[in-house]
Amino acid sequence: MENKEEQPGLTDQLKQYIETRIKLARYQAIDKGTSFFANLVTEVFVLLCTALTFFFATLTLAFLLGQLLGAIWMGFGCVTLLYLFLAMIVSAIKDKHLEPRIINFLIKKIFKPKK
Repeated sequence: MENKEEQPGLTDQLKQYIETRIKLARYQAIDKGTSFFANLVTEVFVLLCTALTFFFATLTLAFLLGQLLGAIWMGFGCVTLLYLFLAMIVSAIKDKHLEPRIINFLIKKIFKPKK
């Protein structure tokens, strides 16, 4: 008499394989999602700090120009004209130069391999 242990059938193995693949896909999705969220939070924080720094530097420049020109409103007017000029330049070059670079940066950020 042979001593054979019953091996799971092909359908049982297939079910286990599919369940394992589903678990793996879930874990990979969780890993990507949490990494993306953590990266998003830190990027937003850095962006916020940069925006505040830029805002206060702008105020400082406006007050400095106002003092040099003899009227605070002139300083703020000069800074406003500077922003208007920059907005026109960005508007003119955004389609050809800025948007493709931003899109490529975001794609690289989303699909970068984990270290």
